[in-house]
Amino acid sequence: MPTAEHRSEPATGREIILANIERSGAPRCGFTFDQGRINDTVVRGVRPCGYTQRRWREADREYYDDEWGNIWVRMVAGAVKGEIHKPVIEDWHQLESVRLPHYDVENGAEQLRQFYETQADDLFKIAAIGGWVFDNARYLRKLEVYLMDLALYPDQLQTLNAKVGSVYERKIHIAGQAGAHAIMIGEDMGTQQGLLFSPAMFREYFKPLYRRLMGLAHEYGMKVMMHSCGMNWEILDDLIDCGVNVFQFDQPAVYDLPALADKLRRRKVALWSPVDIQKYLPTGNRELIERETDRMMDLFRGGLLLKNYPDLAGIGVEPEWDMWFYRRALQNSGLS
Repeated sequence: MPTAEHRSEPATGREIILANIERSGAPRCGFTFDQGRINDTVVRGVRPCGYTQRRWREADREYYDDEWGNIWVRMVAGAVKGEIHKPVIEDWHQLESVRLPHYDVENGAEQLRQFYETQADDLFKIAAIGGWVFDNARYLRKLEVYLMDLALYPDQLQTLNAKVGSVYERKIHIAGQAGAHAIMIGEDMGTQQGLLFSPAMFREYFKPLYRRLMGLAHEYGMKVMMHSCGMNWEILDDLIDCGVNVFQFDQPAVYDLPALADKLRRRKVALWSPVDIQKYLPTGNRELIERETDRMMDLFRGGLLLKNYPDLAGIGVEPEWDMWFYRRALQNSGLS
């Protein structure tokens, strides 16, 4: 086996993604694009037992449920996801009786393993295990209510977070036993200016649970890839301390990009991102989009995974504009 000093240059998609995550000399950025474009990864979600989603329309609104029992609503001509219409826990008396999604670890792992076996073996295998603690707990109460709960009902909130965490613990076991290389989680915690709660609240309500769950993923040898919208600068170090290996930001321009690049380089953490979906991609300005692509790649090279945004219509972006970004990234990487 080659020593670390004589390791061969990364060649496969899996090796390129891993080299960017570990900052170990990737020959190019990782690519994770859909629609037949270059994709160094294979991504698969895990599903709960006995759940089938319900959807129905009323005029120009579509309603649907999720695996937790919340009811969502979206404009038919609008964004894919929408907002919570009716949360599961409208009163704390419902907390103890809340029904959690059931994940069968043995069967779930076998199904995920079988899927991976049908894919090219040289790809980086990601298990998309859903949201995360704050993401699901806030939906169970509705965001504006949950934020008040942080100050008013600390004991109930800790109980709720622990219940949600227990579901993710099972999903981590599924991913790890299936041989995934990473888990993908999602947790939107910021506005354009800062966090939705104080750093002290994050450290009290979330950090210990994050550390335990991410530590479990690392015990399986998996990386932790975390999506989070908004400005989370005040707790980036906390998140890295908990075990985040890759930050998936769709709005990287809310940060001071040189400062973000420097922090991630020092902490040996990677960025996974499109060109900013608010400031640049929706402009339809080819020169601006291509220039920002170059700047982002120059700043984060060596620890950068590039991706498309999956809901272009939801952010008012034409497919052609997205292709400008993709082709510029290929050119910058010497692939065209």
